[in-house]
Amino acid sequence: MVAKDHTVYIIDNNPAERNSLMQLIKQEAFSVQAFENAEAFLETYQPYHCDCLITDIYLPGMDGLQLQELLRKREYALPIIFLTGHGTIPQSVKAIKAGAVDFLVKPVSFENLFESIRTALIEYKNLIHANQQNRQFRSVLSRLTNREKEVMKLVVRGLSNKEIAAQLGISFRTVEIHRGHVMRKSGAANLLELVHLVSEIDLSKYGYSN
Repeated sequence: MVAKDHTVYIIDNNPAERNSLMQLIKQEAFSVQAFENAEAFLETYQPYHCDCLITDIYLPGMDGLQLQELLRKREYALPIIFLTGHGTIPQSVKAIKAGAVDFLVKPVSFENLFESIRTALIEYKNLIHANQQNRQFRSVLSRLTNREKEVMKLVVRGLSNKEIAAQLGISFRTVEIHRGHVMRKSGAANLLELVHLVSEIDLSKYGYSN
């Protein structure tokens, strides 16, 4: 089950098709906002205040794939469904590889469209959670010194203070101090919470190996 208190954004420069799509989606009790181009959408869009975007590939100005790339670079949690009349296989492959939920060709059936929307809304919740975890972890990293980061990495790998001291060439007491700083700055109440926090993140993105 997917709650209906979501917003679906539509970008299509064909007024008739845009309005038809709006009315179809409204029948399912979703809130809908529609735009004729990507630029108009970006002027309105507030990050994390939209649940799903349906866009054509071919748009005046910025096209759908360029919009997808811009949203990805800005790290916006916005699942995208492409709905186009003349999509090519290379375009569909590029869109899906970049994270699109689906690549549909007009005319699309009611069942296929809403199956994609349901999938997008589930993905939206997952993306929001992942982004929150990433922001939380980046905040934690910004508060740690380089040595504390080294200790944290070894702690979550299960090494004892004695093993960490030997590997880093520092004293047992120094490890205890750095470990205490890591726990305090991360906000983790115990080792299990610290491990859970780090496990939610791809450490390789931050220059660490798991």
